[in-house]
Amino acid sequence: MNITELIRTIPDYPKPGIMFRDITTLLNDPEGFKYTIQVLVDRYSKYEFDFVAGIEARGFIVGAPLAASLTKGFIPLRKPGKLPGQTVSQAYELEYGTDQIEIHADAFPKGSKILLVDDLIATGGTALAATQLIEHCGGEIVECCFVIDLPDLGGTKKLEAMGRRVFSLVGFDGD
Repeated sequence: MNITELIRTIPDYPKPGIMFRDITTLLNDPEGFKYTIQVLVDRYSKYEFDFVAGIEARGFIVGAPLAASLTKGFIPLRKPGKLPGQTVSQAYELEYGTDQIEIHADAFPKGSKILLVDDLIATGGTALAATQLIEHCGGEIVECCFVIDLPDLGGTKKLEAMGRRVFSLVGFDGD
């Protein structure tokens, strides 16, 4: 199945010149969504790891069913103020300003092996912050997994330059 055909492109969103790659149309297609999760299950059933960590919010949509299918725990990485327990945070740069991502301080035991999941890798800021946060808390990233890669924006190369393994199901040239 070619899931690229199920991913909608919305021009000029959220600002002029951006080609937004929207996975809601993939998620809305039962066979496409099932296929996406199954391809990831097939890949990661061969890996040894303890948890799937999903980046808010679309990383939850892909990461949670993947974790459940592989009988792994799921760790949500959230925006500030969304987790009820004690948290650890990591700041990162945006095009204009900064943001943060948080994890529960007790989300996993030190030494845990973690698969990081999100829907899309663009410039890599959020994914880099997520890997740094997990490693700061004592986890080991086994791989960073994305449904979509926008290779021209350089996020995958940044992750790889920092020694991270990266896998994406599909890529879209341009931004």
